Amino acid sequence: MPELKRFLLADTAEGLTEAEILDWRVQPGDEVQVNQIVVEVETAKAAVELPIPWAGVVTELLAEPGETVEVGAPILTIDVNPTGAASSADAEPPAEEEMKPLVGYGSKAVSTRRRPRRNAVETTAGSERLNGLATTAPTPRAPVEEPAAGHHVPVDKPPVRKPVEEPAGGYVPLAKPPVRKLAKELGVDLRTVAGSAEGGVITRADVERAAAPVAAAPAGGRERRVPIKSVRKATAQAVTQSAFTAPHVTEFLTVDVTPMMELRERLKRHPDFAGVKLTPLAFAAKALCLAVKRTPEVNATWDADAGEIVFKDYVHLGIAAATPRGLVVPKIRDADAMSLLELARALDQLTTTAREGKTPPADMLNGTITITNVGVFGVDTGTPIINPGESAILAFGTIRDTPWVVDGQIQVRKVLQLALSFDHRLVDGQQGSEFLADVGALLADPGLALTY
Repeated sequence: MPELKRFLLADTAEGLTEAEILDWRVQPGDEVQVNQIVVEVETAKAAVELPIPWAGVVTELLAEPGETVEVGAPILTIDVNPTGAASSADAEPPAEEEMKPLVGYGSKAVSTRRRPRRNAVETTAGSERLNGLATTAPTPRAPVEEPAAGHHVPVDKPPVRKPVEEPAGGYVPLAKPPVRKLAKELGVDLRTVAGSAEGGVITRADVERAAAPVAAAPAGGRERRVPIKSVRKATAQAVTQSAFTAPHVTEFLTVDVTPMMELRERLKRHPDFAGVKLTPLAFAAKALCLAVKRTPEVNATWDADAGEIVFKDYVHLGIAAATPRGLVVPKIRDADAMSLLELARALDQLTTTAREGKTPPADMLNGTITITNVGVFGVDTGTPIINPGESAILAFGTIRDTPWVVDGQIQVRKVLQLALSFDHRLVDGQQGSEFLADVGALLADPGLALTY
């Protein structure tokens, strides 16, 4: 007999509560192998491809592309015994089993709230709408007879449902809860939408088509609405939390980095740096790691619950990266132990992976201090917001040819602006100023690194 298992959406990084289904790589009826990628989801941190730990035949997809699913919810059903061969499982009903968190994604326990299975409840014609759709009261089920020995029949108990109060006219539109939610967000009355799916069920596409003229009407077609979700939603929550929790102070410093740029040109010709993308940001990363040793407060954490300041004798350097899905901040682990060459390689790999949307969620956790390179956009500087759990963030501006006084003479020099935002609860003005001055001095005269 069939042996069904439910594939649950696991917590792919500590603390995630939901993810959006981006793309199914399988369809009902497809045969899959162990560890085959079956779905791509977008979490608050990155796009992640999920493998399935069983072999078998896909029987049902329980979420649609674009649907946001809570961690622990089932998203796919698979028959791991499609040939009907007898197994030890045949002796114990039911044959449906739920997957535990994926190996490699952490051991955090997840909720196992079940979504009602399709065709799980017997109803009178037209009175019941399955799998979470709006319903009227179902017809009571007759008692289920026990199967004969040696046979196994999976049986679901009917879920407890509350009768839905039908609107005037007695019509309740057929639509799943996520589709109803989308309709509410877009201001679409489902009673005016014709469902295109089997049985007249309304799909996301139906709602989106109906929403197009609705959304455009207020401004004559010059506005559009996009749901707030995934990376954008997580970014908004993080910066809001930081801005209203940590008292920010921002200081600025303008630096002549001509010596740094001259050193960069020499190193690019050095055999050790052949084929390496050596950017000014690599020098900033190295200078920051050196300066942290003299001002450890900028690399510490304020633990309000414990009433402690946590000093960290390592630097997990966050690099703010703009991606098609929004702002992400992957980390370079133990950046303080790396040479300039190693940092350059790590930065190149990190930024490439981030822009492709392939950064593993675990790589964006537990940073200690961050650099945001606003200079890549031609911006001089800004007032960056500290990442939650950290105490400082350095903004690295664009490098411009600028008139500069050198030994009493005006010369054209390579000049940039730095901005440091820090948490004033544990970093005083003196400490923040000394740290920023150290970073600036190392960029203005890289030879000072020998004295650190």
